[in-house]
Amino acid sequence: MLHMPASSPSRLSRDTQRLLALTGALSRSGSRLEDAYWESQLDNVLNKLLLGRKNRCIESALEQLLASDANGYEILIEQAETLSESAAVTKADAPYDALLFCAPVVAWTRYQLPGIDLTPSHLDALQAHVREHLAAPGAQIALLPALVGFDQMPQTFQETRQWTQRLALKALGLPAEACTLNQTGEQGSLLADARFVVGAIVVPRGEPIFRWQVPLPDEKAPTRDSCRQAWEQAASAVLTPIFTGCQVEYLQPDAYYVNSREADRRIRPLALKAAVTWLQTAANIAGSNLRAVIAACGETVIEEFRVGFSTRQSNDVIYGCVWPVLSKEEAVADGLESGEIDVPDEIAALLKELGVSDVRRLPGIYAPEFCDDCGAPLFPNPLGEMMHPELPEEVDMSPIHFH
Repeated sequence: MLHMPASSPSRLSRDTQRLLALTGALSRSGSRLEDAYWESQLDNVLNKLLLGRKNRCIESALEQLLASDANGYEILIEQAETLSESAAVTKADAPYDALLFCAPVVAWTRYQLPGIDLTPSHLDALQAHVREHLAAPGAQIALLPALVGFDQMPQTFQETRQWTQRLALKALGLPAEACTLNQTGEQGSLLADARFVVGAIVVPRGEPIFRWQVPLPDEKAPTRDSCRQAWEQAASAVLTPIFTGCQVEYLQPDAYYVNSREADRRIRPLALKAAVTWLQTAANIAGSNLRAVIAACGETVIEEFRVGFSTRQSNDVIYGCVWPVLSKEEAVADGLESGEIDVPDEIAALLKELGVSDVRRLPGIYAPEFCDDCGAPLFPNPLGEMMHPELPEEVDMSPIHFH
C-alpha cells in the first residue's frame, strides 16, 4: 500500500531522527508506565507530522527500521496507522471520535472488472446499510462517492489522515474539501482486484464505533459475524449488478488498514485463478499444456513472488501474476524452520489444483525488473530470464468488457 523512498541515514530529517529515537526508546521500555510515556511522546510527533506540510518523514523512518529493527518497525507502523485512520473532531464544542473504515469487495472475472464510480442512488443505499448494519446506533456516516481501487487509495499516512479528517467533517455536516483520489494507471487487463467502500464513522467521544461493540441485555446482541452477514446481504443487493460476470466476495467491514491488508491477502489466490482460467479460455491453452515459473523478487529481502506462464513448447512468457509479500515472515519464508508452509509451495499447490501440472521454482532472489517502455513488471521464464509477457498474435489480449 505505502511506497517508501530510499533514504540514507545521513540525509534523514530531524523529525525522522526523532521518530527513530522515540521508537527505539519505546521498544526498550520495561514497564507499562514507561510505555505510556514514550507512546505519548511518539504520538505527539506523529500528529504534528500528519497534520503538517507534505512530507515523508514517517515513511523514511519505517524504511530505516525495516532494514535494521523489525520490532521497532512493528511499533512505529502500528502507531502511524492508528493515528492516521482515526481523528478527534469538534462540533459546537462537543468532542467526537472518527474512524476511517473500509468494506472490501474482492472480485475476479474472465471478462473485465468494472469502474469505480457510484451513482447517487448506490451511495445513498450503501450509506443507509452502513448505518443500519455496521455503525453503532446514533453514529454519523460519510462515504466516498466511489468504489475505490488500490491505486486510488492514499500512498502516505498524511493522505490517509486527510481522508479521515475530511470525511469526519462531512459526516458532522461541517464544511470539508473533497477527498482526492490518486490517478489510476492502465487497469484494463486486471482480472482480479478489490474495490473498497470507504467512509468515516463519527461518534461522541468515548462511545462505541461499531454495532457489535454495543452491549444488549438479551441474546439478540449483534456480533461481528452477524453484522458481516447482514452487510453482505444488503451490500450485494446494491453492488452485485455492477459486477456482472464476476465472482464477488464481500469481506468483513473494519478499520481501514487491517482491511486493506486482508483484501490484498484474499486477492492473491484469486489473481492466479483468474489468470489460469483466462489463459484456458481466451488463449485456448489447456492447463496440462501450461508451465508456471515462480521467482522471488526484491532488493535485499523478498518483496513479492512473480509467476511467469509459458507453454510446454516454448520458453516465451505469455502471461504473469504478482504475489505480493504481506508480512516479514513471508519475506524470509525460505529460512523458517518452524514447519510453516513455504510461500512458493503454497503457490505451486494452488496452481496444480487449477490444473497446471508443470510448476517450477527458481532459486535465489531476482531484481524486481520492469519494462523500460511501458513500466509493466517482467516475469520469469524457465531459463531464469525476466521477460515481458507476450501472447501469441492470434490471441486477443483484452478481456471482454461485460458491463
